Amino acid sequence: MRAFRHFPHGHPRGDHGDGLSGGRGGRGGGGRIFGHGGLRFALLQLIANKPSHGYELIKFIEERLGGRYSPSPGIVYPTLTLLEELGHVSVDTAEGGSRKRYTITEAGREFLAANREITDEMMARMSGGVDGAGPRAGRPPQVVRAIENLKLAMRLRLAREPLTEQQAHEFAAVLDSAAQQLERI
Repeated sequence: MRAFRHFPHGHPRGDHGDGLSGGRGGRGGGGRIFGHGGLRFALLQLIANKPSHGYELIKFIEERLGGRYSPSPGIVYPTLTLLEELGHVSVDTAEGGSRKRYTITEAGREFLAANREITDEMMARMSGGVDGAGPRAGRPPQVVRAIENLKLAMRLRLAREPLTEQQAHEFAAVLDSAAQQLERI
């Protein structure tokens, strides 16, 4: 079992803390972006593209998702420390400064290459937003609005009293019907 050292930016959660696997996420909410363990792949790929500070990585993800999601420092910094402990990144601290700049190592490049499919999926999720309707995906604003309206309506209905068996079937039928109609467009 690996022992973790003190983390000034939040407590470590090992592999469980780097996935942003549920809940509302960081500032602005956003739901499930990376899934269990996925943030590790996204951060490593971003660092492979350009050595960066943790804050820069947070801001890049937030911008890439159009401000709809921003990973918290309490998730990002422990994940970066994990990547360092695994030997996938090296850390440089500027003289007199406390900011750490992360650079990918050869072991990190090999890890990315061995996990190219997962990494590509995480980067695609970041490009398209949670539901593929992010601002960089080129989706018409009326489609983005309609998706958000549907998500809100579903959350509001599911937050009320539990669905009966009949209501659950009707709820699923509405969603299935909408999916079929969209496939025909």
